[in-house]
Amino acid sequence: MIVTVTPNSAVDLTYLHPNIRFGETNRVPTAVARAGGKGLNVARVIHQQGHPVLAVATAGGRTGQALVDDLVQAGIRHQIVSVQSDTRRTIALVDSDREQTTILNEHGQNHTPQEWLSLTAGTTAVLAGARCLVGSGSLPSGADDTFYAQLVDLARERGIPSIIDTSGPGLLAAARSGASVLKPNREELAAATGIDNPVNGARALVRSGAGLVLVSLGERGMLAVSREHPLSSLHARLPRVLAGNATGAGDAAVAAVAVSLAAGITNAESLLRQATAWSAAAVLMPLAGEISPKYARFVEELVVDRLVDAPRL
Repeated sequence: MIVTVTPNSAVDLTYLHPNIRFGETNRVPTAVARAGGKGLNVARVIHQQGHPVLAVATAGGRTGQALVDDLVQAGIRHQIVSVQSDTRRTIALVDSDREQTTILNEHGQNHTPQEWLSLTAGTTAVLAGARCLVGSGSLPSGADDTFYAQLVDLARERGIPSIIDTSGPGLLAAARSGASVLKPNREELAAATGIDNPVNGARALVRSGAGLVLVSLGERGMLAVSREHPLSSLHARLPRVLAGNATGAGDAAVAAVAVSLAAGITNAESLLRQATAWSAAAVLMPLAGEISPKYARFVEELVVDRLVDAPRL
């Protein structure tokens, strides 16, 4: 079983419209509402692919109840930690004509100290028999930056791998705690490390203690730097650029790595190939939390290069 943790869950509203005109009135179809936040998107992809997963998440208020109702309807096993503040919302405006997606993310209210303790305790309680622990997404404003590092510690104490996908100081803290895998995107990596070159930024996280760093490069694919081979890196990409909605691409990559690690696969290139293929397959889907069956074909089509030094990507 894979356990995912989403400390800043959300109700995702996605509007699909062929020609969004900003500054004007747009008549659009009813939004698709789903339980979201990066960790829940990861859990949804894992569930869609038929692998056992348990999603630990916070929920509060009417939006929180809507989140729980959607998880029940989707059949995703979950452990909910009730919080006082209303669960935040995110809005995705998907313009199919321009092949552009605009995201509006609410920050989310911070949890009380007792709610944070309950989230950690709830996670600890479900780790028996887990094969991988995933912590994903932003932290609420004012939250303790070491939360994800605590998850890494919990996983290490139980001898299971950990994957963290977050940003800012929380990313650095998870690296120092020795996360098995970190998966920032290029912008998050640069903001956290202060290093523009993604190869050098990933190496900095490996030097801090991370086992493997996978960096999403958007349409240019994905980069991998490992503790085992820190002076070289791997770059995976499809030979063509895919059009679609990239909102859940990073979450699909995390799901792929979690499934692989849970199966005992630890080779950096194998993890990179699966992550890049699942990420690309997510772009073809209209909503986050799903991947196209074409992911299997993408694994074979990927171009993987070993890079030396720190090339400009």
